[in-house]
Amino acid sequence: MQKVIDYLRKNQSRFVQELCDYVRFPSVSAQPQHRQDLQACAEWLLKHCEAIGLQARLCPTDGNPIIIAKTPRSPSARRPHFVVYGHYDVQPAEPFDLWKSPPFEPRIVGRSLFGRGASDNKGQNLAHLKAVEAFLKTGTELPCDLTFVIEGEEEVGSKNLATFLKSHRAELRCDAVVISDTGIPSLKHPALTYALRGIAAFELIMRGPSRDLHSGIFGGSVDNPAMALSQLLAQLRDKHGRITIPGFYDGVAPLSAYERKQMSRLPGSDSAYRKFLGVPKLFGERGFTPTEQRTARPTLEINGLTSGYQGEGSKTIVPAWASAKLTLRLVPNQNPAQIIKLVRRHLAKIAPPTVRLEIKSGHGAEPYLVSPTGPEAQAALRALRAAFGHEPVLIREGGSIPIVNDFKKHLHADTLLIGLALPDDNAHSPNEKFNLDCFAKGQLMGAYLWQELAK
Repeated sequence: MQKVIDYLRKNQSRFVQELCDYVRFPSVSAQPQHRQDLQACAEWLLKHCEAIGLQARLCPTDGNPIIIAKTPRSPSARRPHFVVYGHYDVQPAEPFDLWKSPPFEPRIVGRSLFGRGASDNKGQNLAHLKAVEAFLKTGTELPCDLTFVIEGEEEVGSKNLATFLKSHRAELRCDAVVISDTGIPSLKHPALTYALRGIAAFELIMRGPSRDLHSGIFGGSVDNPAMALSQLLAQLRDKHGRITIPGFYDGVAPLSAYERKQMSRLPGSDSAYRKFLGVPKLFGERGFTPTEQRTARPTLEINGLTSGYQGEGSKTIVPAWASAKLTLRLVPNQNPAQIIKLVRRHLAKIAPPTVRLEIKSGHGAEPYLVSPTGPEAQAALRALRAAFGHEPVLIREGGSIPIVNDFKKHLHADTLLIGLALPDDNAHSPNEKFNLDCFAKGQLMGAYLWQELAK
């Protein structure tokens, strides 16, 4: 291992320049005008994988190509096999005027590399490639077989990945999947994310009169859809932050004492969190800390709310309709299909007869949980400890990453989420950056990880 570590340290300057080259591709999957940029980025990545000694190929899909890159297989008996997932597509960079430098012209300030995709996800997946390069270029035998799967549609829902995994399931059969596309609280708090919340999305449309009505002539004799919708939404949560849908919390497992102790180790304070959010006071489900509320408890949020006249000045009407977009974040043991049924049933029950309620179901994803005390999770924690020089923490992520359920379904493998992004990396926002210490330590973590997982 010492040769691997020395190689990584010696080549950091080159690695940073290669990351800059990677970030320069405006590989924005949401915008059709960047289709050729995505293809060019995939081809660059293919050549890079081949140059470091991987057996790589581009796999066409109905969208952007997927790169498969494998370490040379040992002719000896079967060794453990792990899949490393990443993505080369990035979020749109707009609004451009909020960037301090062009988003696809990498800029280094201190230990930060600024550029769209630097953190999400190019820097994180390149760190794993550099770790493997160190093994291959120093002639150090890897204790396991690795297959990299790097796609170009994560930022638009990975719409072709499930089909790809299904058709390549024999080739990708593995002991576990490793993803670095999450975050850590700080350089002194490297982290393993062991749980993700799921999601269920809805749009509610409340229809009243056949047209907008004069509020002076007709107001008071007909129910106002905006008012009716507001009153309906207000019934979905009580004053203590608890969701009132019958059966909503059935099956939700309480946090263990071990998990709550781990969460208490996270840096920061409620006061600092409140100031960071810019709110006068925090609010959440009674009986839980803000960290628990936003990572380990289910939620119901109004994401958008509209009705009536929105232009300058006033327009005295009773609007013909009102609409709201809702998402529910779900925790382990909550099934999205069952939750959708419960929500529909409850809304139909409490909707007033004076309006017509239309419910449109949107996307959904199951929550995810891997045992934090299992052997693979413990191996990841040892690798993080060795690379960062600090005791790692276990965290739950409040967001959703649907692809981990695709890996579970098609490859029957658990996923280790070992992120390298810092809270201020501005993923999906202007002035995205990636900390170069995280980049370097992520390479070390990758090197240690294969040793630990193969034990």
